[in-house]
Amino acid sequence: MFAWFTSLDRTERKTLYACFGGWAVDALDTQLYSFLIPTLIAVWGMTNAEAGFLGTSALISSAIGGWAAGILSDRIGRVRVMKLAILWFSFFTVLSGFCNSFEQLLAARILSGIGFGGEWAAGSVLMGEIIRSEYRGKAVGTVQSAYAIGYAIAAILSSILFATLPDTQAWRWMFWLGAAPAILVLLALRGVPEPAVFLAAREKRVKAGEAPASPLMIFHRRYLRTTCLTSLLAFGVQAGGFSMVIWLPTFLKTVREISTVGVGYHMFVLTVGSFVGYIVAAYLCDAIGRRRNFLLFALLNWIFIPAFLYLPGGGVVMFALDFVLGFAALGIYSALGPYFTELFPNAIRGNGQGFAYNFGRAAGAFFPTVIGLMTAGGHLLLRDAMAVTAVSAYFFVLLAIALLPETRGRELAEEVEKENAGQGALRLAQPVPGNGS
Repeated sequence: MFAWFTSLDRTERKTLYACFGGWAVDALDTQLYSFLIPTLIAVWGMTNAEAGFLGTSALISSAIGGWAAGILSDRIGRVRVMKLAILWFSFFTVLSGFCNSFEQLLAARILSGIGFGGEWAAGSVLMGEIIRSEYRGKAVGTVQSAYAIGYAIAAILSSILFATLPDTQAWRWMFWLGAAPAILVLLALRGVPEPAVFLAAREKRVKAGEAPASPLMIFHRRYLRTTCLTSLLAFGVQAGGFSMVIWLPTFLKTVREISTVGVGYHMFVLTVGSFVGYIVAAYLCDAIGRRRNFLLFALLNWIFIPAFLYLPGGGVVMFALDFVLGFAALGIYSALGPYFTELFPNAIRGNGQGFAYNFGRAAGAFFPTVIGLMTAGGHLLLRDAMAVTAVSAYFFVLLAIALLPETRGRELAEEVEKENAGQGALRLAQPVPGNGS
């Protein structure tokens, strides 16, 4: 099953290790907030709408950071931007622990979001370009499973800290400890080189005296369809996931009446399910193709999300539902990285991938706020609001994959040659100053 891993060369393995760590820290810092929503509502007297907006604001700013990081990674390199992004979100995660009001935490979360959006954009392109095509889906999907590790660490931290410290102190330590592993990731990145395909394309561009592609090139008519459809796909995947994961601790505590410590255990089981889901999706991504993989997981979410929200049960049954929800709602993310890497050409790969993924993240981030608004004043029960938003999100997944091509096995080196020819055509099509056009 893991024979492919032994076939990776030294550079591919180092890249996999470093990106795995980066994804885990990203997930840890992102997921911390969902565990803290019930506590902050109690400590600061926040409304559900305010709590939802705190989660949404960081996700929206991550979209800005992700697109900016994608543009920068096409200019100064994937590795350099990934390092900068990790330093950025770690600093503002620590700062979040010192906040004393809703307004202060809002500012800190917005700024930290810029960093963790940028980390995915640079790291996903880095992995997709360094890992060879026959292992790309499995490798990038395996790295995606690091999110489960980050979630699990967040769940364990939550259970330990809230069991040993007063709530008024535990939430601060959640933020402070959440940034610590970033140091190890930065050390791991020291020996990771820039991808050869990126360096080769940049060298050709420099020799030809060409400027880097415009940030708006992803909206050129040649690429606009891909940009729109990948953004729609990312939106469907993340809107569904956010609808469940952001409000899940609150659902377990208020609807299922589980203690704060018990919520941590349930979230841990969910992350185990997500880890298995990431790995299974990674293998299926290479085995059956990117599009069929998304179709399968969308169907699984339509089954498992209503089951989780409405089936009665406790104890073993509830833990089983945690597992299958994590498997479906988070495992679907695995194919996004390799699919987007293969859909965009080299000159705009970081830009296009960063924009598409983070547009989806920003648009999907409104779903937690919508849930908060739908439940405000008792207009709708929390489980009903979660079900409506989450289930509807996967219709966008099906629409996107129906219109996008299959890319399994696509070689990026070949795409560079096609891109060079295409860019030449674009330059010929542009008006030349002074010729009367």
